[in-house]
Amino acid sequence: MSDDPEEKLPEGTLISHLLELRNRLMKAMIAVLVCFIPCAYKSNQLFTLIALPIERRLPKNSHLIATDVLAPFMTPFKLSLYVAIFIAMPYVLYQVWAFVAPGLYRHEKRFALPLTVSSVVLFYCGIAFAYFAVFPVVFQFMARTTPPGVEMMTDITSYLSFVMRIFLAFGVAFEAPIAVVLLVITGLVSLEKLKSNRGYVLIAIFVVAAALTPPDSISMIIMAVPMYALYELGLLFARICLKVRREAEAQKKS
Repeated sequence: MSDDPEEKLPEGTLISHLLELRNRLMKAMIAVLVCFIPCAYKSNQLFTLIALPIERRLPKNSHLIATDVLAPFMTPFKLSLYVAIFIAMPYVLYQVWAFVAPGLYRHEKRFALPLTVSSVVLFYCGIAFAYFAVFPVVFQFMARTTPPGVEMMTDITSYLSFVMRIFLAFGVAFEAPIAVVLLVITGLVSLEKLKSNRGYVLIAIFVVAAALTPPDSISMIIMAVPMYALYELGLLFARICLKVRREAEAQKKS
């Protein structure tokens, strides 16, 4: 229930909600399409950009290859779609927010909006961290550990799948502060319990990092260290949110 009994939410029929949902979905799809057209036109250049981390660390005279007939076309095409969604995601999330916001109370909007914005920013930061910090180390390690007599020539389709998987893993991993804040604010887990279980959380983070990264200790550490730092950051934000909530409740009582 709302803290303000006089606040009333707008009501509508099921048909009106479905029509509103359709309009929001259409706008989101159009935004993705608008972003996709120039990305598709520059698809080969986009793939070259994505392939830079591994191409710079391949052995001399080695290069990426395509083992499927359609791979030289389909792989950059898929990448163009991924990039278009990536670019249009803020507008897509705005459409989601515009659909959900009328059903929220004012205090819920004050909480949900910054949480949504910060989650998007953290997801982008996770992808940037993977591209600039993780890929150079991982591909350098792979190139150095290639057995004698084996020439490292990676298939472009496999490479794109690997890159997207790592992007998604680090993007989700960087959402740790949001997860911690939600757990504390909703009352599912207390802040004191999260603090006291730091050791178990650290072990769980290393297990998750080992499962999501390539099978080498360097990649695991590169992912686990920022994940734990973000966990501590989430504890800090959760403490601030609880303090603000207590102060607001104290003001209402007074």
